Amino acid sequence: MNVPKSGYRVFSANSTAACTELAKKITERLGVELGKSVVYQESNRETRVDVKESVRGQTIFIIQTIPRDVNTAIMELLVMAYALKTSCAKNIIGVIPYFPYSKQCKMRKRGSIVCKLLASMLAKAGLTHIITMDLHQKEIQGFFSFPVDNLRASPFLLQYIQEEVPDYRNAIIVAKSPSAAKRAQSYAERLRLGLAVMHGEAQCSESDMADGRYSPPCVRNTSGHPGLELPLMMAKEKPPITVVGDVGGRIAIIVDDIIDDVEDFVAAAEILKERGAYKIYIMATHGLLSADAPRLIEESAIDEVVVTNTVPHEVQKLQCPKIKTVDVSMILAEAIRRIHNGESMAYLFRNITVDD
Repeated sequence: MNVPKSGYRVFSANSTAACTELAKKITERLGVELGKSVVYQESNRETRVDVKESVRGQTIFIIQTIPRDVNTAIMELLVMAYALKTSCAKNIIGVIPYFPYSKQCKMRKRGSIVCKLLASMLAKAGLTHIITMDLHQKEIQGFFSFPVDNLRASPFLLQYIQEEVPDYRNAIIVAKSPSAAKRAQSYAERLRLGLAVMHGEAQCSESDMADGRYSPPCVRNTSGHPGLELPLMMAKEKPPITVVGDVGGRIAIIVDDIIDDVEDFVAAAEILKERGAYKIYIMATHGLLSADAPRLIEESAIDEVVVTNTVPHEVQKLQCPKIKTVDVSMILAEAIRRIHNGESMAYLFRNITVDD
C-alpha cells in the first residue's frame, strides 16, 4: 500500500474556483498537495463526491468554505465525510472557517436549534474533530460530541488596524449594540483605544416579531383558568439609537463577527457621522455580504469594510471597492499542522481574551 510520508491528506469539499482558493492557500503553506477528488451536482441537483486516491488509515482534513448556497455546501461536506469514512480513513477533521446556521443556536418560540441539528449530522457522517473560526456564540461548542477548536481572527484584524488605518491612535472602537460590547472592549484594550457603545434601533424590523417583543400583548387574558391571574407582562421596546461615548473628531471602528445584511451597519455609520466621526471602518471576521450589501456599502457613509477570507466574496469586492480582505490561511494551516503532529493548540490562543 502506497501511504504518503506525511500521513495526512487535505481535501476541498467544493470544486468551484472561489471555494478552493482558501484550500489552495492552506496547502501551499503546509507544503502538501490538495487531495484528488471531484465534487459536483447531478442534473437533479443531487451531490456526488468521487475521491480519487486511497485514504485508508490516514488523517483527513476537509476544508469547506460556505458560499451563498449554504445547504448545498453542507451536503457536500456531509457526503465527502461519509465517503472518507467508508473508505477507512483513520480520522476525519472538518476545517469550516465559517460555521453555517450559527445564528440559529437559540430556541425561538416554536422554532428549532438548527445549529445543534447540524452538529449531530456532522458527527453521524463521520467527522471526529472540527476547526472553525469565531463562532457566533462560543457555547455552540457544547453541541458537538467531539473536539472543536474555535480559532480567532482578531490578531489579523488588529494588525490590519495598526498597519493600514492612518492615524489609528485617534480611533475609537464602537460596538453597534450592547451585545457586541465585550468584543469591542477586547479590541479597545489591546489597541489602547477608547470605547463607544450604540444602543437602540432606527426603526422596527421584521425580526422584532420573531423575538417575541410584541408577545404576549400587554393586556390581561381573562379567558384562562378562573382564579389564575398572571402578572401583567410588558412588551419590549427599544429607544432610538444613541451613542454612549464621544466619537467627535475620531475614526470610528465598528467590530463584529458577521456582516451579512448591512442595513444596521449603514444606519450606525450615519449616526456616527452625525456625532462627528470623520471616518467609519467596519471590521468583521465573516463577510457574507448577502443581497444588495455591496451597493448599500458603496452608497453609505462607510469608508471601508474589512473582512477575512473565511467566506468567498470576490464578486462582492468587484461590485464595491470599499471591501478589503485579510488572509487567515496562516492560522488555519498552523492548526492543521499542530493537530496532525499532536502539538498543543495553546500557542494559537496566546494573548486572546475570553471575550474575543
